Amino acid sequence: MIGRTSMSDRHLDRRTVIKAGGLALVGLGLPGCSARTPPPAAPSRPMVELVPVNASWGRVLRTTVGLRPHRPGGFVVRAEKLDARTVVHDYGHGGAGHSLGWGTGALAADLAVAHDGRHAAVLGCGTVGLTAARQLQRRGFDVTIYTEAMPPHTTSNKAWAGYTPSSGLIAVGRRNPAWDAQFREAAEIGYRELQRMAGTNRGVSWVDSYGMLNDLREPREGRGESTRPRDPLMPAHLLTPPEMLGPGEHPFPSTYAARAPMLRIEPSRYLDGLTRDVIAFGGRITLRKFETLRDLMTLDESLIVNCTALGSRELFGDTELVPLKGQLTHLAPQADVNYSTMGGLPGSQNGLGIHMMPRSDGIALGGTSERGIWDTTPDEDARQRIVTGHIELFNAMARPRTGSAAAV
Repeated sequence: MIGRTSMSDRHLDRRTVIKAGGLALVGLGLPGCSARTPPPAAPSRPMVELVPVNASWGRVLRTTVGLRPHRPGGFVVRAEKLDARTVVHDYGHGGAGHSLGWGTGALAADLAVAHDGRHAAVLGCGTVGLTAARQLQRRGFDVTIYTEAMPPHTTSNKAWAGYTPSSGLIAVGRRNPAWDAQFREAAEIGYRELQRMAGTNRGVSWVDSYGMLNDLREPREGRGESTRPRDPLMPAHLLTPPEMLGPGEHPFPSTYAARAPMLRIEPSRYLDGLTRDVIAFGGRITLRKFETLRDLMTLDESLIVNCTALGSRELFGDTELVPLKGQLTHLAPQADVNYSTMGGLPGSQNGLGIHMMPRSDGIALGGTSERGIWDTTPDEDARQRIVTGHIELFNAMARPRTGSAAAV
């Protein structure tokens, strides 16, 4: 990960994808005092057959940059009075907006129910604004979204968008029991909603995600140590235990591979579907920018749900919000690739912190996380590292046997 984060303000970054996607590799393949496992046994299962990504510079389509709305104290869901109006805040999701939007939207909508009226203004039309609007509609609200940009021109369209509910979300040391409870409820709701949408042609589906490692580490005997943190942020039942594949059982250029199912969200299809749903259930979308709180006083609605992400820094004065600059490079689509990867060629500097997710509109290669950088110009050094790292990885993968299935 590229970053400018100090030790006192470290956030949960893209590495948590491995945990949230089910690859709970804490303590695996990392240097430390633990004893090495015995040499790997002969393969007991057939080789997993996967078609490598055809990664090359000639297949690069575009590079995009999005600014994740990171708040060291975590996302905000709370209500406050603004003169005669009620404002319900729902912002600060870091890199977890797609994962948590349905959940924090439900929490925000439940707060809105206490308001007398049933006409709501939602500020923002990214994944958080759209899911909040749908949760309000489910509770009987008449909703108008006010936004500066609509899909496909939102930051949400530039997300990697796996199920990563703790990505870039909260600084180490800033958690507290009340916030943890709120997060876990939001994560539960979000996970349930996304599962319901999987397989419905709505841009949500399951893929197997693979992480690579060259050796396994065991906990010290007699100390009761575990490879899982003592107080994990994620609810345990949302973490799918990884299946460890040994030599001869996987095609990756590593001794072991960890495989687990992961929810994939394709932003272009997913956000278009949410937009259509909001309109189909009577919602309206108005293009409008708000410069000051005084501008909000001109709205007809007395209930306002704030989903402006980084915009809340200027509009509502939340200076705790900072951008995490994230960059993706997209390759041409490849229909026979339907798995994701975390990490690159073991031992290569280009493989640190990279990840791949296939979509119907292209193959997304990431990634970066640069704290405090507002510039949305692609970083060429990062682009070179990410693409080169994936070229190295997929060139080193074993090819499927002739006539074999694309994946087992």
